[in-house]
Amino acid sequence: MKKTSLVSLLMCLVVISTGCQEKVRTQGTDLTAGMAKTKIVNGVTTQSEILTVFGSPNIITKNKSGNEVWTYDKIAMEQSSEDGYWNVLVAGKGGSKQNTSSKTFILMLTFDSNDVVKDNSYRMSQF
Repeated sequence: MKKTSLVSLLMCLVVISTGCQEKVRTQGTDLTAGMAKTKIVNGVTTQSEILTVFGSPNIITKNKSGNEVWTYDKIAMEQSSEDGYWNVLVAGKGGSKQNTSSKTFILMLTFDSNDVVKDNSYRMSQF
């Protein structure tokens, strides 16, 4: 019984450490400045084409003229850390280092009464 449990535990650890999870593509992953520049043409691109490329918007509003405005907002945070360093002169390991960065991308699309992109703008920031 103990042997079976040990084998099961080792198999679980192998699966966890090798990362045998399939990555699933989700809508909205193409939300970049490059995709906005290449896929959006004012007066040509329709709402259905936008939905296919970027997925559902985060916010839908109407402007003063009554035109529908879609807003996509993507925030990404990256964090890395190093648990220590080796010192050659004095045996031992010590210290730690941590880096954090944030990126934001906001895409705003204004549609005309025929559900075609009338105007688009985007903003990016990184800190």
